[in-house]
Amino acid sequence: MAATGSAAPLASPMASIGVPREIKRDEQRVALTPDGARELVSQGMEVRIETGAGLGAGIRDEDYAAVGARLTSRDEAWAAHLVVKVKEPQPEEFGFLRPDLVLFTYLHLAAYPDVGRALLDMGTTAVAYETVQLDDGSLPLLAPMSEIAGRLAAQVGAYLLEKPHGGRGVLMGGCTGVRPARVVVLGAGTVGWNAARIAAAMDAEVFLLDRSPQRLRQLESDRRGRLVSLVSSRGLIERLVPGADLVIGAVLTPGGRAPTLVDEPLVQQMKTGSVIVDVAIDQGGCIATSRETTHTEPTFAVHGVQHYAVGNMPGAVPFTSTEALVSVTLPYILVMAGRGLGEAITERPELVSGLNTVAGSVCHPGVAKALGVAPRHPMACLR
Repeated sequence: MAATGSAAPLASPMASIGVPREIKRDEQRVALTPDGARELVSQGMEVRIETGAGLGAGIRDEDYAAVGARLTSRDEAWAAHLVVKVKEPQPEEFGFLRPDLVLFTYLHLAAYPDVGRALLDMGTTAVAYETVQLDDGSLPLLAPMSEIAGRLAAQVGAYLLEKPHGGRGVLMGGCTGVRPARVVVLGAGTVGWNAARIAAAMDAEVFLLDRSPQRLRQLESDRRGRLVSLVSSRGLIERLVPGADLVIGAVLTPGGRAPTLVDEPLVQQMKTGSVIVDVAIDQGGCIATSRETTHTEPTFAVHGVQHYAVGNMPGAVPFTSTEALVSVTLPYILVMAGRGLGEAITERPELVSGLNTVAGSVCHPGVAKALGVAPRHPMACLR
């Protein structure tokens, strides 16, 4: 049931910005740095930081206080006009959602439909980092985390291939006279390219698959080492995956659920001790046997194959990730808080694609399809 009553807060400037502490398991990032808080305070805005919000990323409360941010309770942070987070609200936070709130965070509602339903029920205006999309198709607020996740995917895969960690005992780069690990990367977007590039730098034999010849052609000039780019097809995946030591799932459908590219019978054909890293798990995963894991318990085995499917991979490096995230989100926070969401969208039209829910309606077609509801046109949502 969608909420009714107060209209979405689209026109008015948002004088207060709240930054709650992340409570998702093993999430250590924070949505705002002291430098970012200083910029907002200098524009006359009240910045409310929940006490302890930055500790996981190595940021002390006094670092925020020193630039004029106000340290508050969780309730006060969530009571702000604009709440800025890293990850989707957890069930314990659903009670803070309300019609006059603008929430700006990673949502991934295709993978977390319960969050979508809570946002609709409470009539909250939610702008998702991962669906803000420029005219050229790029995703500026997802890109830095995708870059980090891709680099981590190769690093994690190399670690899990070691025998003490459940792997086959294969060194990514092999050695003189011994072949290197064979790595198959599904998807040549930001995640896939970074994963392939790091794996190739480790001297692994890398096959990078993507459906777009144009994308592969674009990357060709930067290709290094034993990296082969191939136009993806079902038959090619079926030939390459069984012989892989490491498979990295890196496909993305903005706002929607990731397609399943590797089914369970194909996983059964993989070698015992081989590894799957499913970075697409934030959007439901692209490997049939994947399920979301955590940094505390990151892996599980199916048919003798190690699976790593942590839903917030960049959270493993919270200092780097926080700095990278705020560097791209801050300009949007400044314009939304300073001018109101309606004017912000006029100045930054890519924010339209970031609108996931407004006043009980879903405004993104990919999200609507994933949630099984009828979408409302974004411009209608703004009226």
